[in-house]
Amino acid sequence: MRDRVLTETSVVRWLLIAVAVGFLLLFLVLPVVTVFVQALSRGVSTYLAAFDDDDTRSAIVLTLSVAAIAVPLNLMFGISAAWAIAKFDFPGKTLLVSLIDLPFSISPVVSGLIYVLLFGAQGVLGPLMKSWDVQIIFAVPGIVLATVFVTFPFIARELIPLMQEQGTVEEEAALTLGASGLRTFLTVTLPNVRWALLYGVLLCNARAMGEFGAVSVVSGHIRGLTNTMPLHVEILYNEYNFVAAFAVASLLAGLALVTLVGKSLLEWRHGDELAATRRH
Repeated sequence: MRDRVLTETSVVRWLLIAVAVGFLLLFLVLPVVTVFVQALSRGVSTYLAAFDDDDTRSAIVLTLSVAAIAVPLNLMFGISAAWAIAKFDFPGKTLLVSLIDLPFSISPVVSGLIYVLLFGAQGVLGPLMKSWDVQIIFAVPGIVLATVFVTFPFIARELIPLMQEQGTVEEEAALTLGASGLRTFLTVTLPNVRWALLYGVLLCNARAMGEFGAVSVVSGHIRGLTNTMPLHVEILYNEYNFVAAFAVASLLAGLALVTLVGKSLLEWRHGDELAATRRH
């Protein structure tokens, strides 16, 4: 069977491999290497000095804090939505699936603008927020909302196909044996999807820390207050502080590489289970 599929000559196969590897080197590996080379271009001491800045530390703390809020919120939503969609039939189920995919089809800038139109000073709910002395836009709550919006499909989309493929047989058996709904979920449903769940959390966390477009719209670019790491990199670069800009960018790239390593380990250890999440 394999011989019938691989009808191309060895020259064609090696050429295709060379094109694929060349593409990866040019568009993925080279930019990442360039970030670290530029960050360390003036030595390790200068690289470390770039982080000895209040605004930079504030950007790092804000980025990690927003991710620490957004990821658990998406975790709760993703599990709940996937469980409802995969295990139950209800009116509006198709609509819910479509809404989960909505952030994939909307520009992050547009999603940020939506929150400005809702909660901004001239927005629909702006006067109400002002009367309550609550500031969402140009503050941390707006950044969290924008980040949650652009990242909430990741966990749900990893779980839904896997839960649908597993069906409801095991849950029905547990309920028949007298287990409560909560115990069935904790001891049957959740363990069956734990690796796909962790995979989705990794992807969600990576996107939350690296989000630029939506956060840029709602943050106001207030230095030391509402600048996340991606926004701080832009400011440093625009100020021609290239070493500091690449230093902060290298930290983001390092976090992305850690996520990639974790993702690869999960795929290697639990490839069959994770592959099921992509069959639909």
